[in-house]
Amino acid sequence: MEKLPPLKDVISRHQLRAKKSLGQNFLLDLNLTSKIARYAGNLDQFDILEIGPGPGGLTRSLLYEGARKVVAIEKDSRCIEALKEIQATFPRRLKLLQGDALSTNASEHLADPVRIIANLPYNIGTELLVRWLTSKTWPSFWQSMTLMFQKEVANRIVASPGSKAYGRLSVMSQWRCDTKIAFNIPASAFTPPPKVESALVHFEALKEPKFPAEVDILEFVVSKAFNQRRKMLRGALKGYFQNVEEGLLSIGVLPTNRAEDITLQEYCAMSQILVRK
Repeated sequence: MEKLPPLKDVISRHQLRAKKSLGQNFLLDLNLTSKIARYAGNLDQFDILEIGPGPGGLTRSLLYEGARKVVAIEKDSRCIEALKEIQATFPRRLKLLQGDALSTNASEHLADPVRIIANLPYNIGTELLVRWLTSKTWPSFWQSMTLMFQKEVANRIVASPGSKAYGRLSVMSQWRCDTKIAFNIPASAFTPPPKVESALVHFEALKEPKFPAEVDILEFVVSKAFNQRRKMLRGALKGYFQNVEEGLLSIGVLPTNRAEDITLQEYCAMSQILVRK
């Protein structure tokens, strides 16, 4: 990475103090960002979507690890100026989009195949993940995602039925993807260090979901089931579906079960049987 100045110099020159309002925690360890990029798999035949690149530590690693093209969405104008230094070194391989990732459409700048690799801003990470997992069309525009989350969120994504961490994110993630935690990352790796540890989660998109279901109905069922975790399914779903008890019994699920005890297959079956009022 000899062509680019040290990240600390870039941060100092552009006065890039991380903003809590933007969910920013910068990764400056280029050995770590290279490890993240390599874990995502071969990059030289892929366009990469990166959200919240900040001063560009991971961006550098993605490009040096051979990414065909990186499309980076950044809201902070200060960071855009810093990222332009990287763009000057890789003019045809780095596309910068300034804006909110929740409202910016990057698809027109990406060509198949696509991987999403990002140290997601904490304040929008979960919402972005749910959007990517609940695309109306499947397979989606991406083949894999390698994403940084707070460790608690990462544990929820990969949790098994019956565990305290199992919930909406577990079901929606595991329905369409094979998921695993790649490795944990201590708070000290970030600037400023957050109050919690983080983890890198890898999602490999399946060609077909593991069980048949309509995505909007499945998400609705799951969100209502986990909305009040202590309630039995009978109480959690009553008021949203007709004949709740009969529907649950017809697929072998007891109305007295709680949300965390239901398997992915059973949630998909529930979405097929229950009829919204």
